[in-house]
Amino acid sequence: MTDFATSAAPADVVRRQYLASATGDLEALRATLAPDVEWTEMAGFPLAGTYRTPEGVTSNVMERLAADWDDWTAHDDTYIVHGENVVVLARYTATNKATGRPIHVRVAHHFVVRGGLIVRFEQFVDTAQVRAAMAP
Repeated sequence: MTDFATSAAPADVVRRQYLASATGDLEALRATLAPDVEWTEMAGFPLAGTYRTPEGVTSNVMERLAADWDDWTAHDDTYIVHGENVVVLARYTATNKATGRPIHVRVAHHFVVRGGLIVRFEQFVDTAQVRAAMAP
């Protein structure tokens, strides 16, 4: 049996990323990302774009989410694994700091994991629900 904390199995690597994100441990989160990671936030999402490098991902995504939202959490509900591909059906919950409006929105995340590191991420989310919580 492999140790979850060091396992290179794609689902374990992705799970460690979610746990690190939920606790705000950006160092542990960066440790799950390949040096040349490509992290894509969906068009229409407030942080839309593709970010590269572990530091680029955490500074342009996780740190900005923490600045704009209280208790931003991605709840990883269901994993679908096929080789190096991991699709996670999840939920975002948070409260927007500027408006006080909460979100509870379903999302899908597609990860590609190679050599025990996330090399690619793509987000699918109902951006209208997120933007509505941000609207004045």
